[in-house]
Amino acid sequence: MSVFKIGFSEAIQNLFTPQAKSSVSLFRHGTLEVKMYAPRKQDPQTPHTRDEVYIVAQGSGTYFYAGERQPFSPGDFLFAPAGVEHRFENFSDDFFVWVLFYGPEGGEKDSGPLVSAS
Repeated sequence: MSVFKIGFSEAIQNLFTPQAKSSVSLFRHGTLEVKMYAPRKQDPQTPHTRDEVYIVAQGSGTYFYAGERQPFSPGDFLFAPAGVEHRFENFSDDFFVWVLFYGPEGGEKDSGPLVSAS
């Protein structure tokens, strides 16, 4: 298998097509699915059936997760286990985030973080 690489500018170009919405799927391998997500004005998402990782590519705002709010900025890693309410709030107009869905429906068993979260 050859190396697969997609850059940020390539990924966001896929959002700006007549068929695209606020999210576009970019890569799949096994249970892993990688998307670029760019909600505009408000984030309408509901809890997902699989575990999900976000890596903020651009922009800033507030991450709502299980009743708590945390500011985010570029480079931040955010996690949402399957079934937990989460969304982005008060985000900047230039907000883009990498999304990684993985694992089985219902999520994986929690083994806890390796480092303490801030």
